[in-house]
Amino acid sequence: MDPAVLDKIIEKLIEVRSSKPGKLVQLSESEIKQLCVASREIFVSQPNLLELEAPIKICGDIHGQYSDLLRLFEYGGFPPKSNYLFLGDYVDRGRQSLETICLLLAYKIKYPENFFLLRGNHECASINRIYGFYDECKRRFNVKLWKAFTDCFNCLPVAALIDDKILCMHGGLSPDLTNLDQIRNLPRPTAIPDTGLLCDLLWSDPGKDVKGWGMNDRGVSFTFGPDKVSEFLAKHDLDLVCRAHQPPTTVVNSTMLKKQVHDVHKNVIGTILYLEGITVAAPPGNPSDKEISTRLAFTLS
Repeated sequence: MDPAVLDKIIEKLIEVRSSKPGKLVQLSESEIKQLCVASREIFVSQPNLLELEAPIKICGDIHGQYSDLLRLFEYGGFPPKSNYLFLGDYVDRGRQSLETICLLLAYKIKYPENFFLLRGNHECASINRIYGFYDECKRRFNVKLWKAFTDCFNCLPVAALIDDKILCMHGGLSPDLTNLDQIRNLPRPTAIPDTGLLCDLLWSDPGKDVKGWGMNDRGVSFTFGPDKVSEFLAKHDLDLVCRAHQPPTTVVNSTMLKKQVHDVHKNVIGTILYLEGITVAAPPGNPSDKEISTRLAFTLS
């Protein structure tokens, strides 16, 4: 992709940060298709299980809340000032999925070794056909553009390993996961199946009162108990599982820096770990100067 074109796209996307939230950025169809094609090539050139190093900021679901994404970068530092790992669910629900995914793809192309995107369960045609992204693409452009995004999403990596100790994914553990090489060997491009390892990595949830594997109220995948997390961590010599997929209920502000905040049970986290100066959590759309929505998960150093 022409670097000048890429820089112009990024410039257009971030210049609205001084405007009222909700202002649309009307990129051309050609520009967006270039983002899809160029980022797809990068995704397939990098492993399905990314191996990353701290320092890195890890961020949860964005769901089309573009003003929150811009606020997140204002607090955490616009790339390449900070390294980022996003855990999926960039589209659907919010009103500006196109701006959100286009800026994320643009940064991935611009900084391929410092900016990383994992796949969420909403980066799937059968899901975002229903929950808003398809309609947004059709209303603002056409169905062909939605299909271009689908081709791109089908190549996203699904997990990341940070400093060989923290395993990150969108959903959670799987009863089929016995070796991390299974993640590395998952085929791409691929749709998300209804069952199996890939499905679980994007759909499963920790359960506070679950022992072993349980039924998931979503009707997809499983819930997993603290015993399964401890067993998995010990077997693979890991310290932590980091995931998104559910909104945290704990509200944390800058007075809680360096405090560990765990989600559901001891070694699974979906909110914050070792804060370093920014971060978390007012309700989306209403963060104060020292609070940002739960979409910024935590900083590792």
